[in-house]
Amino acid sequence: MKNAAETLIKDEMNEEIISAAEKLAVADGASTVTVRRILQALGITNRVFYNRFHNIDEVLEIVYERIIVRIRAGILSGFDPDGDYFSQIISIGTETIKLSYEHKMNLNQYIFESDSASQSNYYWWKNEIAKLIEFGKAKNYIEDVDTEAVGYSIWCFIRGYNADAVGRGIPLETAIKNFKYSFSFMLEGMKKRQ
Repeated sequence: MKNAAETLIKDEMNEEIISAAEKLAVADGASTVTVRRILQALGITNRVFYNRFHNIDEVLEIVYERIIVRIRAGILSGFDPDGDYFSQIISIGTETIKLSYEHKMNLNQYIFESDSASQSNYYWWKNEIAKLIEFGKAKNYIEDVDTEAVGYSIWCFIRGYNADAVGRGIPLETAIKNFKYSFSFMLEGMKKRQ
């Protein structure tokens, strides 16, 4: 066991270990990823692993963070301020579901447990949703709603819907169809009345 004075190694092997952990988690689920499986997959020793990481949870946390970054980057990158606001909002929610299915199906329990505990993820979403609501209000697309209250409701709806659909293994096409149908009612209630 390392003492506090020892420094962990940061090199290419770190990336190989993280990559192996992600592949194993995607293939078989995060709960099946162990140091032993990583050692076997890479043909390395305990010493090689523990010179770089304290434990398997540390590696899985990095895997989780990278998946979240990929999901975030893919979701909002295509927002066009001149495009149809409501269609784009539904598309952002739909893309969230698609990316969740792609990245989370076998990481479901670990990611949603970490996601629940992650204040940084919550604040990121809260801020991004608030920006979209404020943009809609400024353009007179939506009523002068309470941004914080509505943003929180949208966060809960999308996150809860997403977690349940992925967790239950609902087919992606069905999850998307039902999401679009339900979410459109929420958005319809916010539309600016002329």
